[in-house]
Amino acid sequence: MYNLIMILGILILDRMTKYMAVEYLQKIDTFPIMQGVLHFTYAENTGAAFSILTGKQDLLIVVTGMVIVVMSYYFCREKKHMTAIAQIAMSMVIGGATGNWIDRILFDYVIDFIDFRLIDFAIFNVADSFIVVGAVLLGYAIIFDKASA
Repeated sequence: MYNLIMILGILILDRMTKYMAVEYLQKIDTFPIMQGVLHFTYAENTGAAFSILTGKQDLLIVVTGMVIVVMSYYFCREKKHMTAIAQIAMSMVIGGATGNWIDRILFDYVIDFIDFRLIDFAIFNVADSFIVVGAVLLGYAIIFDKASA
C-alpha cells in the first residue's frame, strides 16, 4: 500500500511541477535559480533521454507502456521477497516512467524544465529524477541486498 501511495505521490508531484512549468516558464526564456548553475527553462522533448529517438513518439509510448506493465507485474508478484530499498526503487522508477508516459500520450512530448547548466546537462524533469535515482537504488539493491530481486 505504501508503494502505491509513493507512486501516486510521484505522479502528483510530477504533474504539479509540469503544470507550473507550462504556466510560468513557457512564457519566458529562462528563470535562473543560481545564475549559470541551475535555471528553470521550459522545453518540449519529443525523444527519450538526451533526446534520443526524437520524433518516435509511437514507439516510445508503446515501449514505455510495456516497461511499466512488466515492472508493475514483477513488483506485485515479488514484492514480499524484496527489501525496502528495492521496493522504494521500483516505486520511483514506475512513478517516474508513468509521469513521462502520460506526457507522451497527452502532448506527444515530455515537458522538461530543470536546466543544470554547470556541466551543460540536458534539461530534465521531476519524473526523470525519480527514474534515475530509482534505477541507481535498484542497482544497489540487486548488487548488495540479498533478497532484492
